[in-house]
Amino acid sequence: MILGDLLGTPVFDDDGVRLGRVADARFVVDGVPPQLMADARLLGLVVSPHSWSSFLGYERNSLTQPWPLPALLRWRHSGSFLVMWADIAMIGDGSVRLRRGYTAYSPALDGDGQE
Repeated sequence: MILGDLLGTPVFDDDGVRLGRVADARFVVDGVPPQLMADARLLGLVVSPHSWSSFLGYERNSLTQPWPLPALLRWRHSGSFLVMWADIAMIGDGSVRLRRGYTAYSPALDGDGQE
């Protein structure tokens, strides 16, 4: 699967209630990079109930300039959440379904890019 194909895909809970669309993916690098690039793994997906457009990096709490852009994007993505890969029950043709009892985490990152 190509990540670009997943962006904008509708996301549903286990009961079929639409929660939003895939707006982004969150990756993590485990350990110290052995060379120039470390292996990354998919941590989860960011789901936005209002917009499937990217956060453009403004999910980092310390980014505030230029003033109107972070404010607009935070408003546009209000209610967004991160769902861990383990909470995804199925990725099918045109939809993502979450498992029963999934946990919705904050999509915000602190200033250095860490959760």
